[in-house]
This record gives sequence, C-alpha cells and structure tokens, in this order.
Amino acid sequence: MSDQEQSPQEYFRLILMTVVGQAFGAAGYQLEERPTQWAGGQFRFVKPLDGGLYGLIEFQLLHYAENAPSRFRVTLVRSNKPGGVPSDHPQYARRTLSELVVEDFGVPILPTADYWWQFRDVTEMGKALAEAGHLIIGYGMPWLANELPAEVP
Repeated sequence: MSDQEQSPQEYFRLILMTVVGQAFGAAGYQLEERPTQWAGGQFRFVKPLDGGLYGLIEFQLLHYAENAPSRFRVTLVRSNKPGGVPSDHPQYARRTLSELVVEDFGVPILPTADYWWQFRDVTEMGKALAEAGHLIIGYGMPWLANELPAEVP
C-alpha cells in the first residue's frame, strides 16, 4: 500500500468523523486516539458522565473485500471504569444500539435486534452512518446519560 492509499479502516474513520464527528463532539463525545484499535476496525467515542461514569459509543467495522458488503455495528456502554470495562456498578450497562432501539424501546425502525449496518460503497456507508448516528443521538446518548431509561430484559 502506498503512502497515499488509505486502508478500509482509515477510510471508515474519515467518513465516520465526517458524518457524526461534529454532532458527537457537540454532545461531549470524543473519539479516542487508539490507532491500534482503529487498524482492527474499532472506533470508540467517550464522554465523562455524572457520578463518575463514562459513556462509550463503539463502532465495530467488519470490512469484506470484493463482492460481500462490509458492515458495522454500534455498542453502547455505561461504566464507572475507563474503557467500558465490565463492572458490578449498579448503573453499568452494555447494549448494542439495535438491541436498545428494537428490544428495549420497542421501536421497529431496524429489521432485527441483532442488526449490522451494511454497505458496499461510500454512498451507502455515509447513509448507514447517518442512520446509526440519528439513532445514537435520539436513543443512545440519552440512555447512556440515564435520561431515557429503558427496561433491559
């Protein structure tokens, strides 16, 4: 790969920041500088919350070459430990965005609670990131801040 070519993960990060970076930043979420994780397709936004908690929004990219579409999913974590490490804290929670929206809130926006956003090109990637971004802002961020509680099964 030449210096001018970008890996699929670098390209995803660029489009991710273009589509949701400004809105996430305005809400206090910052992309962690973790190049090793970025190379593996994991991108994590973090915000300190009240009560010594952290809100984390994690994008996991699975890039497929050639004919198969690439995909990503979003996981939301509320923890008292940096990095979203599992905790016995009473407010610790971990849900995928699709589980939160479909199961916990009962909103049939997505076809299943085990949903991965798929894309084949930059246009589809941008649309998928925009859709996920809207759901994160509307449901995920308020849930992480405990402003929009949902009943977790």
